[in-house]
Amino acid sequence: MTHLVEVLATPLAVVGYAEPWWMAIAKSLVIFAVGLQLVPLVLLMERKLLGRFQNRFGPNRVGPFGLLTPIADIVKLLTKEGFRPRTSIGWLFALAPVLSIMSAVAVLAILPFGNVQDIFGTPTGLYGIDVSIGPLFVFAFGAIAFYGIMLGGWSSGSKYSFLGSMRAAAQLISYEAAQGMALIGVIITAQSMSLTEIVEAQAGMWYVVPQIFAFLIFMVASFAETNRPPFDLVEADAELVGGYMTEYGGGRFATYFFAEYLNIIVISGLTVTFFLGGWMLPFGIDAPGWVDPLVVIGKLMVFVFFFIWIRATLPRLRYDQLMSFGWKVLLPLATLNTLVTAIVVTV
Repeated sequence: MTHLVEVLATPLAVVGYAEPWWMAIAKSLVIFAVGLQLVPLVLLMERKLLGRFQNRFGPNRVGPFGLLTPIADIVKLLTKEGFRPRTSIGWLFALAPVLSIMSAVAVLAILPFGNVQDIFGTPTGLYGIDVSIGPLFVFAFGAIAFYGIMLGGWSSGSKYSFLGSMRAAAQLISYEAAQGMALIGVIITAQSMSLTEIVEAQAGMWYVVPQIFAFLIFMVASFAETNRPPFDLVEADAELVGGYMTEYGGGRFATYFFAEYLNIIVISGLTVTFFLGGWMLPFGIDAPGWVDPLVVIGKLMVFVFFFIWIRATLPRLRYDQLMSFGWKVLLPLATLNTLVTAIVVTV
């Protein structure tokens, strides 16, 4: 009887609840709209910051303070001629960018921007869905994104594009292994694979402290997963013209471009969720529920800034250095971190 009373007194976020269908649709539209708005913001932020880092002007011609630059970029790309080589495979050539953007949006749907809140009298989780296998969901759609890159290079009918996609295959497989192993330590510590429960498990201490090595490994591997400098060997323009997207232009190139920056946002959101306490404020500060999404977006933008900072700082690695670092350094360290975490938690 006592146990039943405790269960009934438990908050909705723990017991579980069923949302009406209209709320699920509304949340889907909001999440997609937020993603669409964050990408132009990150584009403008990158250009402005790179201008500062490299002691030159950022965008300041289109609109006040250059604020219309992202819109000008989109209009420019969408109004370009849609061209594909005669040697390409038409339907695969069109499908490849769609796979990349679809996988990025799908992962964005499980990022928790807050706990369960009362919206219009309806208990609503500030996330798309809360799956019980969150990290597996992320890596499953990451594998679909890999097919988007691979098919883009192969279906183009160009040897340079195909070489770029093969590099992508080797790079993503190498660093995804270390990235996955780094998260096992977090899962063992939280005793859950639900992203919301992982955030709630960090109420006493954010996992960036006890899992500092996993955090560093995850961040380095994330740079390789998103093809960002110094791991942008997939699109090494000095060697492969433009990598797997060499033959793409217009709206299809814009789709790949959009997916790349959306992946940066998604990876930053995952880092905040797994290591920085998600929507929780430091020092035990208990903010109102409507503040939770702002906290997550604020932390997320800090990591986006870090991505841009690294781009302006570090040169591109050689390909043999890239592969050697992934297999000989990151993966053994991630495995060792998992082993130590398991021993500490068990003992």
